[in-house]
Amino acid sequence: MRKTNKSVSRAAVVGLTSLGLVLPLDAALAHGGMTFPATRTYACYLDGKAGGGGGDLDPTNPACVEAVALGGKNPLWNWFGNLISNAGGRHREIIPDGKLCGPTALFDAYNLAHASWPTTTLKSGTTITIRYNAWAPHPGTWYQYVTRDGWDPSQPLKWSDLEPLPFNTVTNPPINGSGPDGAEYTWSAQLPVAKSGRHIIYSIWQRSDSPEAFYNCSDVLFDSGAPDAEAPTAPGTPTVSGVTGTTADLSWAAAHDNQGVVGYEVYHLMGSTPHRMASPTGTSTRLTGLTPSTAYSFYVVARDAAGNLSPASGVVSFTTTDTAPTGNCHVVYTEPNKWSGGFTGNIQITNTGTSAISGWTLQWEYGAGQTVVNGWSAKIFQHHSSVSAENEAWSGTIPPSGSVTFGFNANSPTPNAPAPAAFLLNGTLCTTP
Repeated sequence: MRKTNKSVSRAAVVGLTSLGLVLPLDAALAHGGMTFPATRTYACYLDGKAGGGGGDLDPTNPACVEAVALGGKNPLWNWFGNLISNAGGRHREIIPDGKLCGPTALFDAYNLAHASWPTTTLKSGTTITIRYNAWAPHPGTWYQYVTRDGWDPSQPLKWSDLEPLPFNTVTNPPINGSGPDGAEYTWSAQLPVAKSGRHIIYSIWQRSDSPEAFYNCSDVLFDSGAPDAEAPTAPGTPTVSGVTGTTADLSWAAAHDNQGVVGYEVYHLMGSTPHRMASPTGTSTRLTGLTPSTAYSFYVVARDAAGNLSPASGVVSFTTTDTAPTGNCHVVYTEPNKWSGGFTGNIQITNTGTSAISGWTLQWEYGAGQTVVNGWSAKIFQHHSSVSAENEAWSGTIPPSGSVTFGFNANSPTPNAPAPAAFLLNGTLCTTP
């Protein structure tokens, strides 16, 4: 794999040279990345390789999936290329808060604050062997920082989130390791003491023969050795916005936990019986499938990696509007192929307005246990009965009177299950036949 990619890089340089563009070969091939503890790009590359079954990269980790949806797969194939070519030690000067994990546009998706980034479990205070892929060896110094206690993992990493001094620094470590993706620099480092829960190890490799520098965010879970019995604090009382006849947006202040919050449960209070409506990893969610002119009450519970649940947040109550807003869209839903236990679905969205639709999400509800298995020409997600389809990069614009079509296969435990009753495009109700 390493030799193949390296030859591809050399071929690319030769191709550019033939067009009259001169690039220094060593700069073009100066790449590397931390493999232990695994940087986000390498961890998602491995996740994608496992999901792709040896062919394409197809991540299954939710954070990696979202990063690919935002930034494509190039950063996975190029997991060793998270760099700034003219950094020259000016890291804090040229990288703004929130962009530490991906300081260039290509890797911006890896700044995403997400509770599901793959983690490496470490024990604080112990000595580990750090491994760093030597895709293209160069002299330089590596600086390893760790996030301070009390940092907020629900927000993109800021400089102030890091301890002020690196816990480990090494200059010109030996290339004496061999990993699954090629030769590696290796060196010993003592981990910070008295760390517990979720943290980020932030590594900067500043070359000494060039101003080029590389940046790595490795998500780690410090294990104190004792079972985690401490529940998170209660989330803030949700606030509601964007209420329509069928949807509403909830957001809340983050809960805190000694080991890190990994997600939230959003409950609809129906009399004395709570009904779980959503399980987001972040501090907001869109509620769909609500009934017009109906009073609702919701609260939120936080969950940590050990499964401990927080006390409930305060309750927010609201009433949906009389009707869902009608948008400039028309949806045709068909099931052209059916078989015992499943069917193929096709959906056509037509823009009936006078302005182009730029970027779209179509939402609908299944009422008989139907579950989408796979799809094409759209990115399709399902949570319980709620289904969302988002445009692909090439289908994001629907001109006036124009249409887009996508399809999917689905399981259906109920023969001749009814079709969805309503479709929302970007939160507004579409007309149907």
